[in-house]
Amino acid sequence: MSAVSLTLTFCELFERDVALRLPFRFGAVTLRHATQAFVRVGVRLADGREAVGATAELMVPKWFDKSPELSQAQNTEQLRDSLRLARRLALEGNAPATAFTRFERQYPVQLREGAALGLNPLVSSFGLAQIDKAVLDGVCRALGLSFFDAMRRNAPGIRKTSLAPDLDDFDFDAMLTDLRPVRTLALRHTVGMADVLIEGRGADLPDDGLPATLDAVMRRYRPREFKLKLGGDAQQDRERLTAIASLLEQGCPDYRVTLDGNEQYADASTFLAFWRSMERDAELADLVRRVRYVEQPLARSVALRHPLGPLASAVPMMIDESDETLDAFLIAKELGYRAVSSKSCKGLYKSLINRARCELWNAQAGVRRYFMTAEDLTCQAGLAVQQDLALAALLGVTHIERNGHHYVAGMAGANEDEQRAFAQRHPALYTWQTRRDGMEGGVLRLRVDEGGIVLSDLHGDGFASNAMPHWTALREMPTL
Repeated sequence: MSAVSLTLTFCELFERDVALRLPFRFGAVTLRHATQAFVRVGVRLADGREAVGATAELMVPKWFDKSPELSQAQNTEQLRDSLRLARRLALEGNAPATAFTRFERQYPVQLREGAALGLNPLVSSFGLAQIDKAVLDGVCRALGLSFFDAMRRNAPGIRKTSLAPDLDDFDFDAMLTDLRPVRTLALRHTVGMADVLIEGRGADLPDDGLPATLDAVMRRYRPREFKLKLGGDAQQDRERLTAIASLLEQGCPDYRVTLDGNEQYADASTFLAFWRSMERDAELADLVRRVRYVEQPLARSVALRHPLGPLASAVPMMIDESDETLDAFLIAKELGYRAVSSKSCKGLYKSLINRARCELWNAQAGVRRYFMTAEDLTCQAGLAVQQDLALAALLGVTHIERNGHHYVAGMAGANEDEQRAFAQRHPALYTWQTRRDGMEGGVLRLRVDEGGIVLSDLHGDGFASNAMPHWTALREMPTL
């Protein structure tokens, strides 16, 4: 199948407030509530076929822009600005084009006009990333194809582009044809800095039928992969990691971990000193041997300005917050980084371009040195988590950070009919749990069996969803 051309018939923005069941601390920020954005678009193909596409993503404050001058509410408003800008540009530049060409021509304008609004590239990209997902969902539905089949046939029209001239000779059609999406992903459980490790230590924990501590998570979900947050204070980080290591050794002897620095270490030499101190620590040496990679310990203001030096050979280093633009991974590679994250909030086409780079660079090196990771931004049940899982499965990763189901109870804020619809149409992905407050009905929960998430019911028509939000129950995103 050749790529299909399309225009948009409408583009609408909605939102829903989400309260967290547990505080989520990352870096210097503790998150207790946030707002989820929803996008719905009308897609019309050149042959007249039409469909409606949709997506959703949590607008997490203090991640896209960590400037101390901005409040969490201002951060959220930045992300709304990005979405409103992306909608305007998408409707103004509505000449017939493939899904990828639409992204290709809007991306530089989005960043330029976003900068004029005071938005950094990561914030600016957020809005376009959501429009792109919704458009692709509509294309898949209009063609009667699953996301995986549409990508295998390159229905979006991904090709060489001036946005990534380093891939001018790369065969995207061949890569997409050869990709074999995994059917199950191992859950990598996040241990946030505010998380309680052991029950019965006086913490005020929710009684909602979900595990609230690390030891309860291990008993309930049986994960073997863990993501451990760091705070930047070497002594405090070592003490907390020691406590976590003791629990993991008892409850999950074959565990593996990743470490997330969340931009909390000053420079590469400072983090290397911390790493060497862990290697020398008898209580941490075994955990260190189980580390797959370290995620973004350096602030984005310095991370891509200096080579990693000896740190590059000590442990594989990955960029996340520094992955602001399409060329960030290129710059990072030259400085010694080996990996980059895939997050739907940063753009599905960015993920696929970086996947192509890994394939090209590994072929040139003759060894699998460069790789992609799959990270969460508290993806919520429904469109957000399903589309992010599908993208990760397509990329071929084997384990994925999932934390939305832990910090938020199911499909928070949605009415029971919407939750039940997603649970019924995705029985492999979700479970239906009877309410614990004595009221009739139930609530949706992500299904995790023996540390794994089964993806078999993400293969229906569209971008990984057999259900839709109840649009009338959402509020329209405020206009300026």
